[in-house]
Amino acid sequence: MKVLVVTNMYPTSEFPAYGIFVREQVESLRREGIDVDVFFVNPKKSKLNYLWTYPRFWAHLLTHHYDLIHSHHVLVTIMARAQLICPLILTHHSGEVYDKWERHLSRLISPLADKIIAVSQDTKEVGHLNNAEVIPCGTDFDLLKPMPQQDARKTLGLPLDKKLVLWAGAYSNPLKRSDIVQKSMGILKKRMPEVELVLVSDKPHSSMPYYMNACDVIFLVSDKEGSPQVIKEAMACNLPVVSVPAGDVPEVISNTEGCYLCSQDPEDVAEKLALALQFGKKTDGREKISHMEIGAIARRIISVYEDVLRQKKGRGLAKLWFWQKK
Repeated sequence: MKVLVVTNMYPTSEFPAYGIFVREQVESLRREGIDVDVFFVNPKKSKLNYLWTYPRFWAHLLTHHYDLIHSHHVLVTIMARAQLICPLILTHHSGEVYDKWERHLSRLISPLADKIIAVSQDTKEVGHLNNAEVIPCGTDFDLLKPMPQQDARKTLGLPLDKKLVLWAGAYSNPLKRSDIVQKSMGILKKRMPEVELVLVSDKPHSSMPYYMNACDVIFLVSDKEGSPQVIKEAMACNLPVVSVPAGDVPEVISNTEGCYLCSQDPEDVAEKLALALQFGKKTDGREKISHMEIGAIARRIISVYEDVLRQKKGRGLAKLWFWQKK
């Protein structure tokens, strides 16, 4: 099976964390034996790339054969659906179904795909993706795994005698609510002066296991999320989590001692962070999300690929039978 992944989210040297979940999925599919090429439209370099890459996309299709195309994000799906030869699978990573103008575009374009994947049940419901299959992005258990806290802190040069609270993501993104992050930490530090905030943004993904293991708790207070990778990665490292109930977070941390749901009220965030710090040990999160291991997720996606190709073959046989009868 040969697959073309079309995406506007993929790591670059300038933005090493941008779309890392797409690259990880591509690599996991390759490990499962799928031949995958990647066609990357880079909007961070220029928004005009959405237009300029059309000729490049068609030139690529004229010189390569694919069994199907898998697009990530609705804006590149418009380009991917301009061809009708290959079946098209679209994964919604949530942002486009929440954004005001992209939400309407998603509802218009999504029905043109042969199959839709939503990364969470919330994404499916908000996007009115009634026929979508819910498959989150997987977590690399070989990379993200528990390690001794002191070793991780020494590697990163972090203080050995502090309580460290981790926040990881695109800090400049207003949806991530840096204002709540700062207010919550201000309240927490009045109660627990020994606490320090560790902010991680645009770091190589290879450094994340060290940050996850160096810190005592991670928190997330975003306005909207689909299936936040950072929470699943924390669970894989058995790191306590404090998070708003965004996307699939309630499901991911459900029944995990040391993990807490909070509101966006800074007082509540600070209170839940204090509880997680008082918990004072590793969780059993890795065991709880074993079904989200990246290889298991890759096999679910391959199953979707096979179903779509079987349906295409069935339609082709039906057409052949029809013309033979005529």
